[in-house]
Amino acid sequence: MHPLFIAVLAGVGFIIAYHTYGRWLGGKIFRLSANAVCPSRKLADGNDYVETDKGVLFGHHFASIAGTGPIVGPAIAVTWGWFPAMLWVFFGCIFIGAVHDFGALVVSLRNNGQTVGDIAGRVINRRVRLLFLLVLFLALTIVLAIFGLVIAGVFKMFPSAIVPCLIQIPIAVGIGTWLHRQGKSLRLPSIVALAVMYLTVIYGDVGLLGGINAAMAAWSPITWVLVLLAYSYVASVLPVWVLLQPRDYINSLQLISVLALLVVGLLAASVWGGAPMNAVTPGVELELAAPAINANPIGAPAMFPFLFITIACGAISGFHCLVSSGTSSKQLKHEPDARFIGYGAMLTEGFLATLVILACVAGVGLGVYGADGASLVGSQAWLHHYGEWTSGLGPALGAFVGGSANFLKALGIPSGVAIALMGVFVASFAGTTLDTACRLQRYIVQELANTVAPKTEGADLLGWLRGKHGATIFAVGTALLLAAVPPAGAEWSMANAGKGGLILWPIFGATNQLLAGLSFLVVTFYLWRRAVPIWFMVIPMILLLILPAWAMSLQAFVGENSWLAQENWLLVGIAVATMALEAWMVVEAIKMFPRVKGVIEDGAIQPVTSG
Repeated sequence: MHPLFIAVLAGVGFIIAYHTYGRWLGGKIFRLSANAVCPSRKLADGNDYVETDKGVLFGHHFASIAGTGPIVGPAIAVTWGWFPAMLWVFFGCIFIGAVHDFGALVVSLRNNGQTVGDIAGRVINRRVRLLFLLVLFLALTIVLAIFGLVIAGVFKMFPSAIVPCLIQIPIAVGIGTWLHRQGKSLRLPSIVALAVMYLTVIYGDVGLLGGINAAMAAWSPITWVLVLLAYSYVASVLPVWVLLQPRDYINSLQLISVLALLVVGLLAASVWGGAPMNAVTPGVELELAAPAINANPIGAPAMFPFLFITIACGAISGFHCLVSSGTSSKQLKHEPDARFIGYGAMLTEGFLATLVILACVAGVGLGVYGADGASLVGSQAWLHHYGEWTSGLGPALGAFVGGSANFLKALGIPSGVAIALMGVFVASFAGTTLDTACRLQRYIVQELANTVAPKTEGADLLGWLRGKHGATIFAVGTALLLAAVPPAGAEWSMANAGKGGLILWPIFGATNQLLAGLSFLVVTFYLWRRAVPIWFMVIPMILLLILPAWAMSLQAFVGENSWLAQENWLLVGIAVATMALEAWMVVEAIKMFPRVKGVIEDGAIQPVTSG
């Protein structure tokens, strides 16, 4: 099958799904109403609850949910072949991931913008609320601890991406102020912002700017973690319109424009072949250089269930329920826009994951340089990246950046600019995940503080954690403590400080997917209490409660490389505690399920009925 045909088929399929299945969900299941008053208007505070144009909100939401997930996951998973990865991305995105994001957004809209963890306390029971919030806190702590290291790694691999990423911050503040105070059209500032960002990509490694890139690329991981967590603190406590929202919006402009360039580059490479690597190695024909199915890669775990854990973002990711119910639901202006934001953004991410797969299984085949400097093409180029299993960030990013840069070079874009552009693409996605995760963790800390004890007067610790500054400092501080320690078995040193997030990173994939299953559980209960059909929720819910627990059990207890065999008691303990929390929540849900059909929960804010 030709790579271009796969891309066209996937793109058309996503568009059809949006206008059919997505429309059915919005109209018949969630019954979106133009007359509904959204939390952004009802609870407007100019800080978190802010009515937002749907184009700007789409940019914020898409950039926040995407992160590096739809890049790294698919780039690793094609080790098992391109066909199973593509099937999971396409069907998982349409019938599971987009439904999950859409459902979490709508349920939060109808509960004053509360997170799904908070809502669980009403639609199931209060014990489930506390258990859910603890799972959310653990997942977000890992994200905050690891993504500073991820961004530092990207900047070290692609130093020319540093200045273009930094310049986004003042541009974002300028656009946010322009829109908030002037209320003018986005067209002019969008064009200017995009032009400035692309100019910094083209010329950002020249002269003084190149010196800045080189100096900052040499920073230690702990330095980057400190700087990025400090930035995340500021982004979290500022009004959302000042920095977080416009930065995600301009990021989305750049990211979507890069997606368009990749599609055009894929078309050019399909028609004319890849650009010549040198005078000896001419351009080659674009084809799938990877096997369709590679059932037993050397050193890799079993495809089932690990494919479904490795590819999260791009098919289904529990982190998305936090974005949908944590920030986007507080900014949505009109309820019918929920389909465009919740369902549409996830389909866009699915298409991004499709292009990532094609870059890694076809783009790399247009040519790479081996360790000896010789040029490799076709299946040899693919094996250069995928000769043996690795779950590391570096090889996966190398395959994607190299393959996608080959698409851009087919358009005549110079190699240095193409690689810099893709480096900015990856680093910008990682940055939006970091600052959004910090704001979400602030909400979780505040909700946990309110759960432990009712609101009281005074300056006690819980009162401090209920405030946005106290909660954010706690969120940043716990992540910093985890990041500051060296990885397991490594010595204490400045070179290793900042890598502590790697300790818990192996458990994040399964935890993330488990979070999606628990989010499905909450949305299912919300609909069940309103006598709305739930079959389309129950099937993915069961899958996402079983597959992550299965994968986590294999990682923890099975084989000579298991955490138990390695005596990694921290990961074993967290795995056992996580699965125990899941089992407890499922038991609580099963006990409640027969008794609540058609029974609206106490404190319901905006019930929906079928009809």
